[in-house]
Amino acid sequence: MKKFAVFGNPVAHSVSPTIHQMFARSCGEDIDYIKIEAPLDGFAKAIADFFEDKDAVGCNVTVPFKQQAYALATQLNQEARAAQAVNTLYKHPEGKLHGYNTDGIGLVADLLAHGAQLKGQKVLLIGAGGAARGVIHPLLAAGVSTLVITNRTQERAQEIVDSFQQEQLVSLTNQKLDKFTPDIIINSTSASLNQQLPSIQNVKFEQCQIAYDMVYGKAPTIFMEHAKQQGSSLALDGLGMLVEQAAAAFTIWTEKKPETRPVVTALREAL
Repeated sequence: MKKFAVFGNPVAHSVSPTIHQMFARSCGEDIDYIKIEAPLDGFAKAIADFFEDKDAVGCNVTVPFKQQAYALATQLNQEARAAQAVNTLYKHPEGKLHGYNTDGIGLVADLLAHGAQLKGQKVLLIGAGGAARGVIHPLLAAGVSTLVITNRTQERAQEIVDSFQQEQLVSLTNQKLDKFTPDIIINSTSASLNQQLPSIQNVKFEQCQIAYDMVYGKAPTIFMEHAKQQGSSLALDGLGMLVEQAAAAFTIWTEKKPETRPVVTALREAL
């Protein structure tokens, strides 16, 4: 039986085993998928111990270990190199660990599933942490015309812009956002988890087709509600992104492409 795991600390809340078991059933795979809470100072050993099992194929990696997973991988996909973080590890038959970042792939897939037209669109990305960095390359690859990053600490946003060196990618202070009319607005911060809005006083939602919050919950997030009140046509949370990034990992491991929408629906009903 193929064995998989999700590594994090904490990790008890993870729904990854549920998602991947649903994928496996739909694709005719028999898998074992567990949660492993690695010690904060023992991630590398925990990974090595897991992959000592000849049946271990791959694993997902969540906070706070994505940068350590990036360092462990001997081969990286373009998204992982750009994000400098890995959320998916795959043990190649030759024995080397291949690292991938599927977060941005998941975001783009979920946006497309909801009818978004990304090519030629103006996108505002709120936040400059790891979640933001992980989605930049896939958004640029999807053909957005402009990707603006804004952050409470603007220096962090500019650091990301400088590291990517792409002319479509720029940073703007909150004060200058009133002159930018985005088609899509993405909140990569975790502010909604604390029932707070990020610094968006000057963000213009009037022409926004989709406002996307990367976090999710049983009810619409405070960011989603604000976006709708300010004129956004559609507001989405990050549950679909979670499932789509998992699907990309599942395909890397098994070469099978699972259906994602039934899984999103099932998870939504269970919230």
